[in-house]
Amino acid sequence: HRVTDLNRCPDGWELTVRDLEGGCSLKRKASFVFIGAGGGSLPLLQKAGVPEIRGYGGFPIGGQWLVCEKPEIVARHEAKVYGLSPGAAPTMAVPHLDSRFLEGRKALLFGPYAAWTTKFLHRGGSFWDLPSSIKPHNWLTLLKVGIGNLPLVGYLVQQGLQSMNTRLEELRNFYPDAKAGDWKLIDAGIRVQAIKKEDGDAGIVHFGTEVVTSSDKSVSALLGASPGASVCVDIVLEVAEKCFPELLGGKIAREKLEAMIPTHGIDLVSMATPEEIEQYRKWSRSAEEALGLSEG
Repeated sequence: HRVTDLNRCPDGWELTVRDLEGGCSLKRKASFVFIGAGGGSLPLLQKAGVPEIRGYGGFPIGGQWLVCEKPEIVARHEAKVYGLSPGAAPTMAVPHLDSRFLEGRKALLFGPYAAWTTKFLHRGGSFWDLPSSIKPHNWLTLLKVGIGNLPLVGYLVQQGLQSMNTRLEELRNFYPDAKAGDWKLIDAGIRVQAIKKEDGDAGIVHFGTEVVTSSDKSVSALLGASPGASVCVDIVLEVAEKCFPELLGGKIAREKLEAMIPTHGIDLVSMATPEEIEQYRKWSRSAEEALGLSEG
């Protein structure tokens, strides 16, 4: 299923949902909607028509990786090895060699390589995604981003024009014995960078995440390129605090939050007394045990 439209109605929101297998569409109503659709978040928020989205735009950057599935090569590498960011490249484009599982099989990945695209979604996206997202309220912002970030634009063009041999040369900085026959290039996901006006200046590219919430707190959306699990808890808490303050304000909710996240609401950086440091160490040991990182 895929949500294709979002419209305000007297008692909240009406969602149009399309069955991707059967082809039919159905309507559903909700008093609150959270949009966490990756590259699909911006178009849905624009369809919702909330004033808070004015001035926001999105710029898609595709990703590609070199992949090796040859067992004798894959078995020799167990670590994630990072290089340095190449000049104008965003931080997310720092080249690294990594061991991963692809469809249940262990593989070796190198990248990422940026790819030019106008799609907002890798699967199910359209080449019209970027053009159709340009509105009267954000076209100037997008234009100024392009003019103000020419090195980044040049980097994307250069990445898109690379040959397989050029990509392999970069890989050989990490693995000098890399052979063309052992590696293939695959398309990965697409990150839609959130672009917005800030302090009157148009054209600030956010390579992180941005949570946009309507003034009546009935709809909230996650824009930008999220690193994934490392920020999801913080994002959920931010949405809950903004949209459902009455739920988190009660004693039972605070106790449950404290049980799940003992450090919630505590400034860990300012902990300095011996008692605070010992408490911090207890929390750290507990987290290591839960994640299976403790030596014992």
